[in-house]
Amino acid sequence: MTGSDPKTDLHRYLQDAREALLWKLDGLSEYNIRRPMVPTGTNLLGLIKHVASVELGYFGDCFGRPFGERLPWLEDDAEPNADMWATAGESREQITGLYQRAWAHSDATIGMLALDAVGHVPWWPDNRSEVTLHKILVHMIAETDRHAGQADIVRELIDGAVGLRDGRDSTAKPARARPAKPARARPAKPARARPAKPARARPARKALAWRSRPASWASGLASGLELRVSEPRQRGSAGDLLACGVEPGQPDQPE
Repeated sequence: MTGSDPKTDLHRYLQDAREALLWKLDGLSEYNIRRPMVPTGTNLLGLIKHVASVELGYFGDCFGRPFGERLPWLEDDAEPNADMWATAGESREQITGLYQRAWAHSDATIGMLALDAVGHVPWWPDNRSEVTLHKILVHMIAETDRHAGQADIVRELIDGAVGLRDGRDSTAKPARARPAKPARARPAKPARARPAKPARARPARKALAWRSRPASWASGLASGLELRVSEPRQRGSAGDLLACGVEPGQPDQPE
């Protein structure tokens, strides 16, 4: 396993974040590097001015190595958050030059001190204001990467440029749309022919055969109608037989 030096590793991560932040200005006009792209007013040149100021404080004043240059935006009478935007009199070259001088001053502190060297952060609470160089290195890596992430969004909103540095796009790529697989045509199952049920032949109904009546039946019926109503009829008389369809004195006719 290859050995590594903790201080060298930490410094390399810090430098990577520095360069990524500074690269976000490349190719942009004066207007665009100062242009706020979100409601909070965050802009690229202001981010670099802020990180340069913070780095000078942590690696300078905290370890007894003040930078020596006046930073008016950090003085007591400065406007709130004056380190987050560049004035009309502060050029790109002034701000980026300040940041690069901050690198050199910080690197000198890192180089001369051990990781367990003790410093003091006067703007932190007393219960944690005592720090080591190791802790400040970790803190500044997180600080610089956080603001580099903000710069990623601002730069992308300006012209769509993305990535860690020129020619190194580390952003997630959109997923490639895969062509839909054609649906497999399944052969239709042949319909099972069900044998037709044979029709049940129903026997035809027999026509009702009317009894044939002899011609004498009609004449007897006619004569029977001539019976007087006033005459009493005896049971079993000829009128009763005629009413039943039987001629008196004649046997029943076969059907």
